[in-house]
Amino acid sequence: MAKRKRASIATAVAEADGAPLTTVQVPLPGAVQTKPVEHRHAPSPANPNERADILDAPNALRASPDGEVDEKLAPNAIKQDNDSDSPLSDVPDILEKKPQRGRKPKGPVNGELAPKADAVASTKSKRNPKTFKAISEDSVPAEGGLASKSVASKKGDVKESGDNVDPEAEGEEEADEEEIKEALSRPPPINSDYLPLPWKGRLGYACLNTYLRFSNPPVFSSRTCRIASILEHRHPLRDPSQPEHATKNRPDREQPADITRGMQYVENICLTNARDIPKMVRWNDKYGIKFMRLSSEMFPFASHEEYGYKLAPFASDTLAEAGKVIAELGHRVTTHPGQFTQLGSPRKQVIDNAMRDLEYHDEMLSLLKLPPQENRDAVMILHMGGVFGSKTETLSRFRENYAKLSQSIKNRLVLENDDVSWSLHDLLPVCEELNIPFVLDFHHHNIIFDSEQIREGTKEVMDYYPRILKTWERKGITPKMHYSEPTPAAITGRQRRKHNPRVATLPPCPDTMDLMIEAKDKEQAVFELMRTFKLPGYHLFNDIIPHVRKDDNKPIKTPAKKKTPKKKNDEGDGDAETAEDAGPTLIPEAEVGMGGPDRRVYWPPGMEDWLRPPKRVVKKKDPEKASNGKKTPKKRKNATESGEGQEENAETPAPKKSKATPKPKGRAATKGKNTKATVPTPSISDEEDGEAPTLDTDADEEPATTPVPKSRGARKSARATRVSYAEADGSD
Repeated sequence: MAKRKRASIATAVAEADGAPLTTVQVPLPGAVQTKPVEHRHAPSPANPNERADILDAPNALRASPDGEVDEKLAPNAIKQDNDSDSPLSDVPDILEKKPQRGRKPKGPVNGELAPKADAVASTKSKRNPKTFKAISEDSVPAEGGLASKSVASKKGDVKESGDNVDPEAEGEEEADEEEIKEALSRPPPINSDYLPLPWKGRLGYACLNTYLRFSNPPVFSSRTCRIASILEHRHPLRDPSQPEHATKNRPDREQPADITRGMQYVENICLTNARDIPKMVRWNDKYGIKFMRLSSEMFPFASHEEYGYKLAPFASDTLAEAGKVIAELGHRVTTHPGQFTQLGSPRKQVIDNAMRDLEYHDEMLSLLKLPPQENRDAVMILHMGGVFGSKTETLSRFRENYAKLSQSIKNRLVLENDDVSWSLHDLLPVCEELNIPFVLDFHHHNIIFDSEQIREGTKEVMDYYPRILKTWERKGITPKMHYSEPTPAAITGRQRRKHNPRVATLPPCPDTMDLMIEAKDKEQAVFELMRTFKLPGYHLFNDIIPHVRKDDNKPIKTPAKKKTPKKKNDEGDGDAETAEDAGPTLIPEAEVGMGGPDRRVYWPPGMEDWLRPPKRVVKKKDPEKASNGKKTPKKRKNATESGEGQEENAETPAPKKSKATPKPKGRAATKGKNTKATVPTPSISDEEDGEAPTLDTDADEEPATTPVPKSRGARKSARATRVSYAEADGSD
């Protein structure tokens, strides 16, 4: 699959202060857009490989909101900037700042924004509505010596000393010496030797199926776009009678805009995402996976303050069809709102954004129309978020805002311990108080825990299982837990936050538990556990063959820009080219990506490039190499010129050999009448073998020791000591 280029669409908001959003003109995409692949069937209106304005959602590619984008797995993933358009929240990303050792950390204190940060937030909200007019998480130092957070804008308006760390990509930066010493001095973990075997629960993965994502056509539910594309598609096409084209038939900005037309553009993306859910569920069922997290990016910008929308009625039927398949196969689906969905923030704007986001997720799950038990099991996992100066005050705000939620959201909401601030000991009492199920994340627990109550590892946490399971039983919801492992090279707490591509073992959870494996290799990490412990379903899949996908339609080659005219004498060349361009369908669309009869869907660790053939690299011809495979001399004779003895630079390319041999002129005409017959052109096979072909050439091109018959009529030069095939070709 050829790498798709992404169009450089300018932002759809004004940079000048006070410019209204509706009056901004969106420039059309530049020439970097690629021509969509031509299929026999109608192309998908929301295929990232065919539409440059359709993008892969970065949040859906992460194992969880605490993970990071795997660029090898998803080369088209977009890293969101601080003021990028996030469909999950109206807030920019937050950079976590590591405080310097032995110094008083700079920034806001006692839960209030620093004056400079507050001024920047106010300025940015007026100047650029794209930043959604708010700062998501207040910059406050966390309790217990945890790292403080600072707000940073795209242009670096707020930039303090210290290492700024993106919480979405922890573990990439190097730790200082004191941090490493502190990590090495911690007590070793105490792990349990219990394995939940034989396994009776359900294993799941998050949002993205690597095998289906690289199918042809791709199958995934995380397509998204930019607000600039929505505004641009409010204008009609230049030729409404023809389908949209990346360059030839784009929206005409000179025509009047219509909000309904822009909404149809977003709805096409949404429906394409939702239609892939049944196929992903059927794929999981075929290979023994019964649990999956739905992507929050399925409906781009649904919870946006200005561009948000309701899913009903346009997506009701599509989601109901997906829910029917989920119920028939007995699968479980859940969701995980993003890191900016926080109910404990002191900022009203953040709370309003969180409320809208929870309503969006609840509507998406409700429209699935699942049976009662499956509907109760379709929960929404939420983190407490930032500390905002005091955990006591944050929990108090959470209780207050939780009471304002609708009953439908309360029935689905569950809390999870994180790897930054909130541990099991902080959240479990709140869950017991408010009747909220608690999700135990083993990976997070081994990073953030109360060392005065429990030691690191999986052994002592098992004592909390009765209390944890009781929070689920009170609501009649099937319990679930999260499991992942840090990378082997991780030492410090920040480095250990990064998830390993696959996990090596099962946690000591109950053998009937629904276990979400948060690993970067997604379904392959589940397969790895199946193979290792011979779990139910391990016999259903086989190893993939590198670069061979017999369950896909072959990639369609884009026709060349300049086509050579078909000759009358050519037999079959034109027909073959036409058949290739038409793109015949090899297998039905319903079977694309399903593994084929051999069920080859497992790829070994680190071999994700096996999913698609390597990109063809065309090597440029080296002009310094002669046809015999050896470098030509820097200076050589130009025997074809009338001036004998003149030198020619070797870097000068040889002239093209024409089909018709020109008549010899001048001295060559009188002395070398048999030049054409005695100087053959070296063949390609000679070139590949690396051997110089034997040529019957003129006497002046032969070594001095080689006798030359006089009958050949060749000229002899005292300075000619090498054979120059380029000159021989030129003489032809």
